Amino acid sequence: MRVLLHYDMDRSEPGLDVVSCPEEDEARFAELLPDAEVIWHVLRPLTAADMDRAPKLRLIQKLGTGVNTIDLDAAAERGIAVANMPGRNAQAVAETTLLLTLSVLRRVVTFDARTRAGAGWPADRALVGGELKGRTVGLLGGGEIAGLLRGMLEAIGARVLYTSRRPRPDDPAWRDLDGLLRASDVLSVHVPLTDETHHLLDERRLALLPDGAVVVNTARGAVIDEAALVRELESGRLGGAGLDVFESEPVDPANPLLALENTVVLPHVAWLTRETWERYFEVAVENCRRLDRGDDLLHRVR
Repeated sequence: MRVLLHYDMDRSEPGLDVVSCPEEDEARFAELLPDAEVIWHVLRPLTAADMDRAPKLRLIQKLGTGVNTIDLDAAAERGIAVANMPGRNAQAVAETTLLLTLSVLRRVVTFDARTRAGAGWPADRALVGGELKGRTVGLLGGGEIAGLLRGMLEAIGARVLYTSRRPRPDDPAWRDLDGLLRASDVLSVHVPLTDETHHLLDERRLALLPDGAVVVNTARGAVIDEAALVRELESGRLGGAGLDVFESEPVDPANPLLALENTVVLPHVAWLTRETWERYFEVAVENCRRLDRGDDLLHRVR
C-alpha cells in the first residue's frame, strides 16, 4: 500500500510503502499523488483538485484532530474516506497552553530579549510579571485537552471555569460563554474551527474580558477575530496573548500581532512532540491495516 506522508519526515513501517513530501514542495506532491492510496495529512490544505490528481486515493488520514484543512465534501463525492485521531496530541497541546500562559504572564519574551541585549536588571517598574495562582482561567471548550489543562492549572492554584456546547448547569465550574468571558483573567481556546465557531471571539465578546486579561489560543486561529484582538492588545486593555495559531498560516511576517511586545507566538507547533508523533503513527498504521482488510476505520469522519 502506497502511503504519502505529507510532511518533511522519513518514516518506514513494515508492510507499507511510505514516501514523504515536505508540505511546501508542490512539485513533488503533484508527482507523488497519482500513486497514493493513503495520504497522511498534517496542515497543508487538501483540495478537490488534489484529490482529482490521486485516482487511487482511498483514505485521507489526518495526523491530528482538526479536519478543517480537508475538503470533506470533495472527499465524500469521490468515495475517499477521511479519519482523524482525537486526543492523541492532547498532552502536548495542554502543556504548550500552560507554557504560553506562563510566558505571557511572566514576560518571558521581553526578558529574554533584554538579557540577550545585555540590559540586565529591569529598572522599569512596568516590567513586572504575574502569577497563575489566584487567577481565574476560563476554558473555552470542555474536551480532553481542556480537561488535562484544568488539572495542571488547579495544581498550580488557579480557579478554573469552562464553557461547552452542551450546558452543564449542575456543575459550579460551568458558565455560558458571556459569563465565562466576564469572569476570566486568562481565557484559553479549545474548540474546533467550524462555521459556528468562526470569529466566535469577536469585538463584542473580547470586550467582555476584564481589563488586563490574557488570551491564549492553541486551537484554530480563526476562532478569534484577529483584527479585534489587535485593537484590544494595542490599546493596552488586554494584558497579552499567547498564540500558536493564526487566521492565515504560515503567519504573514507583517501580521501586527507579531510586532506587539505583549504577545508570545509559535508557528502551530503546540502538538509537535516526539511522543505525539508516535501516538499519531500508531493510529495511522492501524487504519492502513484496517483499510487493507476492509474493516471499519478508527475515528472515521466521513
